[in-house]
Amino acid sequence: MIRLLSIDDVGIFRRIRLEALRTEPASFASSIEDWENLADDEWRRRMIDNAVFVAFRGDEPVGIMGLMRQRASKMAHRATVVMVYLQASLRGTGVARMLLQTLVDHARHEGIRQLELAVSAENAVAIRFYLREGFAQVGRIPGGILHNGQEIDDIVMARRIVD
Repeated sequence: MIRLLSIDDVGIFRRIRLEALRTEPASFASSIEDWENLADDEWRRRMIDNAVFVAFRGDEPVGIMGLMRQRASKMAHRATVVMVYLQASLRGTGVARMLLQTLVDHARHEGIRQLELAVSAENAVAIRFYLREGFAQVGRIPGGILHNGQEIDDIVMARRIVD
């Protein structure tokens, strides 16, 4: 099951987001230290500012994907896919595709025409996934992330979602 989290789901959001940051630290611009001591109000604000989708197996959160819409009026048709994570045991099972499709359907309903994201140049599996799902590489940010003293390039990708 995949669902859009509500303001009352802060515990679920915290749990899966911290798991993602702990499990895949090189995959995110944020570190676990950036998030682990946030007050509940800040967690809620981040859920209000972004659409947060979570995949569940039973009652357990197993994946997350967020949508961060541009705020400027001339850019509000664009949104960035953020916080993408799926537990390793579920990769390759179609859950990531279902999460993305749920996010795309929501984005279309909200009038978003283009999705964008940045993915580590070292994450070949994720890059192939996004290419299969209709994203195209539109740029590269040299040294986009600094992780453990190592600069890692970001691949910038985009997908038009207008019918």
